[in-house]
Amino acid sequence: MNNLSVNSDERMEAKFLSYPENVRKKLLSLRELILEVAQESEMVEAIEETLKWGEPSYLSKHGSTIRINQLKKLPNTYAIYFKCTSKLVPTFKQVFGDTFNYEKNRAILFGMDDKLPKKELKKCIELALNYHKVKHLVLLGM
Repeated sequence: MNNLSVNSDERMEAKFLSYPENVRKKLLSLRELILEVAQESEMVEAIEETLKWGEPSYLSKHGSTIRINQLKKLPNTYAIYFKCTSKLVPTFKQVFGDTFNYEKNRAILFGMDDKLPKKELKKCIELALNYHKVKHLVLLGM
């Protein structure tokens, strides 16, 4: 555990309140998981919580941006997004296979009734938060 510094954009609370309650609960659980992984990671000292493209987003010094949001076209679906040009989602597909539902090379999708595979999802989040330190490794060091 480290002394994680969280720099949260003042617009975040209003953004989360703008979602329907069922969606808000799911996104807040993803937020909690992201912050938990950041807290547990020895390589993450600070995380910035902000809005990018109007979506809750999480950035660390040596990481790749993580975004979370409800899918507009599929309102009973929410997602955790990763940079589509990174090796992140292709690596997740290779390592975790059909543990997750994917949207191309950019996201992991969840239905409102899905049980989150937390152990595997935490590993995905950890790799994103430390991406620039692991991107040169085979399978990102997994």
